[in-house]
Amino acid sequence: MTDKPIAPTAPASADPAAISTVMIARQAILDDKRMVVGYELFDRSTVTGAHTASSDAALLFNALSYASSEALVGRKLVFINCTHESLQGPHLELIHPERVILKVRTLGPQATPEEIAQLLPVFNALRARGFRLAFNQEVLRRAYAAWLPLAAFIKLDLQAFKPELAEPLVRFARTYSMATLVAEKVETAEQHERMTALGLKMFQGYWFAQPTVVKAKTVGPSQAIVLQLINMVRKQASVAEIEELLKKDPTLSFNLLRFINSSGFGLSCEITSFRHAVMILGLKKLFRWAALLLTTSRSSATPPAVGQTAVVRGRLMELLAAELLPPEECDNAFVAGVFSLLDVMLGVSLEHAFESVALPQPVVDAVLHGTGVLAPILELTRACESGDEEAFARTAEALHLSSRQVNWAHLQALAWAEDMGGSD
Repeated sequence: MTDKPIAPTAPASADPAAISTVMIARQAILDDKRMVVGYELFDRSTVTGAHTASSDAALLFNALSYASSEALVGRKLVFINCTHESLQGPHLELIHPERVILKVRTLGPQATPEEIAQLLPVFNALRARGFRLAFNQEVLRRAYAAWLPLAAFIKLDLQAFKPELAEPLVRFARTYSMATLVAEKVETAEQHERMTALGLKMFQGYWFAQPTVVKAKTVGPSQAIVLQLINMVRKQASVAEIEELLKKDPTLSFNLLRFINSSGFGLSCEITSFRHAVMILGLKKLFRWAALLLTTSRSSATPPAVGQTAVVRGRLMELLAAELLPPEECDNAFVAGVFSLLDVMLGVSLEHAFESVALPQPVVDAVLHGTGVLAPILELTRACESGDEEAFARTAEALHLSSRQVNWAHLQALAWAEDMGGSD
């Protein structure tokens, strides 16, 4: 199976500095008639030659927003390797679940029953939104009995168990789950015949096709234009006003139309009208898309680490707010964290930066004035970055949070920010 490099035509006005290449490996998943029914995607942009689950969020956002996902996967199923942290990331709010299968790792042999049970609400919430979950054969272990009924797919790694165990594993999986079984890492005709005889109808492995690397050009709009879009959304501008902005900036509109027409969004017909795209996405999702776009858009004057720091702040504040404040404040907390570095990203004072974008009052109060419900959370977030133990202890205690709670949230935020590719 051979793939030609994919380079969708970029807008004529695109800044060459804002164009980069995403390297995505894909491996076909076939049915019993050897027809391709889906692909598993791996991010090869940063870790050449190694499959990794640590960059799935960046992969989703790039593949379904910047890059032409139609060229990557057509209308097939998409299996994405997920970390447990990224399953709770807001990028999934932007993805239609119809064709996206979230492949989730088990926690390893040292996991406690409590740690395993903690993920059940996350899985159930994803399933309620329409996502399907895939697990590997480790989910068949007794410790994961509660996960088993949630599996839409179970991938049996033929390199991970002896051939004589195939039949009991298949029988057990069919007895205790309704999952579709997929034989992966099929490398010989004998393995294929064995699993076919056991009734499996989905296969993946080198015997069919090795992963192929697909190159896709990504085009990032300027930060100023993204800020203008965010400004309009926060002011609840009319669809017509937002459409006018999109018409004026080919790069931004180029990305939006590719995103809305991607396989992951699950639409049955192609959207070619900016007005239609805005109406389908809605203001809330449009804002989230633009906010994440801002942290990944390029500026020659901005150090690469700034975007990632902004994403860490936003995610950490969102996680801490979830412990302390009503749900409606969590989005504001995310925005406050990300936009608290707007001065560094734009090279102007915060006061000047905030003049150019309409933001919720709690965000303005916290970032500009150090007041309001979000201010102590922002102070704690900055203390986490600085390594100031005294400030960390004081701010955590003021919020009645244990150091363990804050450290765990910080680790989750760091992992999520790495997934989002904030430093890209």
